[in-house]
Amino acid sequence: MTSQSTAGAESAPTAEIGVIGGSGFYTFLDDARRVAVDTPFGPPSDDVVIGSVGGRSVAFLARHGQGHRFPPHRVNYRANLWALRCVGVRQVLAPCAVGALKPEFGPGTVVVPDQVVDRTWGREHTVYDEPGAVVHVGFADPYCPTGRASVLDAARDDADLPSVDGGTLVVINGPRFSSRAESQWHQAAGWSVVGMTGMPEASIARELAMCFTSVCLVTDADAGVEGQPGVTHEEVLAVFATKVEHLKDLVRRTIAQLPPVDDSNCECRNALDGITLPFELP
Repeated sequence: MTSQSTAGAESAPTAEIGVIGGSGFYTFLDDARRVAVDTPFGPPSDDVVIGSVGGRSVAFLARHGQGHRFPPHRVNYRANLWALRCVGVRQVLAPCAVGALKPEFGPGTVVVPDQVVDRTWGREHTVYDEPGAVVHVGFADPYCPTGRASVLDAARDDADLPSVDGGTLVVINGPRFSSRAESQWHQAAGWSVVGMTGMPEASIARELAMCFTSVCLVTDADAGVEGQPGVTHEEVLAVFATKVEHLKDLVRRTIAQLPPVDDSNCECRNALDGITLPFELP
């Protein structure tokens, strides 16, 4: 793969769809090309890798960087989303590993949440944080309806990855897993799955008027689920390794059927309507 910076590079490739995920997703791009992107928030986790999937232009960004360098609380979510927007992305698919808070969600289940609860702290949660840059963006429905519908349609009748329509993803700070009491609290609240990277990824995408869809792959039962032992990192990695190719296939099918997104057919793209921004977006 070749590498190129967007700074002063008129010929830099662009993409319509972005995928934020693990390093295993590099191999699902055809004609991959690395592009280094500068952002006002510092460097993203890695270069953006641009290629094609089923004839669609796709940009992939490794959420944790090459070699999984950045733990969840150290990921530069602002730079990652800004970098994707710089190369033209307006629709983002974000696969991630999660723990189940419901016993019926076994390993390999794909949950496509429609709500999120943010329990993270100490992360940079907004791109609008300079003095005089007060911007309030609606977030009542955090995920793109077009993206969610496309994932669920692509997952229909997939015996390898049974899917769940809707639910709440609760995002904890990590890198540790939940205590049993915390997990039972999340379960008692009626939430569905727990992860460490879903926020502020989703809310920053909304601040940038980008469509965002979380695709949650269950790798384990969280500690509070009755009769289950506490989760281990090795368990998560082992289950993810057995399912990553199926997850990549699901993302490929989703990309193939995602409709073109414009301001007229998706509310995510209109998130900044009527708001005076303190600076121009890429």
